[in-house]
Amino acid sequence: MNLLKDKISELDSMKKYPSKLFYEGNLELLKQTKVSIVGTRKPSKYSRALTHTLSSTLSKRGVSIVSGGAMGIDAVAHLGATPSNTIAVLPCGIDIKYPAVNKNLLSDIQKKGLLLSQFDVGFRATPWSFVLRNELVVALGDVLVVTEAELGSGSMRSVEFALKMGKEIYVLPQRLGESSATNKLLQEGKAKAIYDIEEFCSIFSDADVEDLPQDDFIEFCKTNPSYEDTLKIFPHRVFEAELSGEIKIENGLVILC
Repeated sequence: MNLLKDKISELDSMKKYPSKLFYEGNLELLKQTKVSIVGTRKPSKYSRALTHTLSSTLSKRGVSIVSGGAMGIDAVAHLGATPSNTIAVLPCGIDIKYPAVNKNLLSDIQKKGLLLSQFDVGFRATPWSFVLRNELVVALGDVLVVTEAELGSGSMRSVEFALKMGKEIYVLPQRLGESSATNKLLQEGKAKAIYDIEEFCSIFSDADVEDLPQDDFIEFCKTNPSYEDTLKIFPHRVFEAELSGEIKIENGLVILC
């Protein structure tokens, strides 16, 4: 674990600049354009799929994805970006891989991407540490994207931070009766809808997506390989993709969701 000594200008927008900030991984990601993506821990199949596509498309354009390492939307956003181009902000000590279900994902991000934490080694997550984590996630991104959330959720605390910081907020269009918080944000004019992912991503980079590297795991899964073959080539990724809803297993074959 390392203590970050250089100041991060984006964090000046926080109510109070972190007194300590620990890290493991690639600090170069902090220099890239960054987009924060947050949302529910129990997303719909629709939200999972579009969050992954959004994160992956941004990543292929050289944009780093920032999220909180939690289950659901956070995990999907990290996976879509691939561990090498994502920043996970933890609500606990950087030595604790929380939640345990994302242990392998967070370990991969530690090795290839960047983990950040305001908390000392051994510190376990508490209700107030999640709030501080959320503020840091929002501060790091150029904009905040909430792909699915309900009223009264932790994601709405992130929205409050974004509004105070003057950051633009984007959401996915959702059906009536679903994702009540994002629908309300649209209704109140506090957020903009992402109707075209390519168009949205072009705001941050005009790079030709076809010229950028593809996600080997996703490309492999497009061929509907056997579960056994996928497990041999991507032993860690396949379990994480199942948990996040990226893939499903049907009749021994891997199917992209």
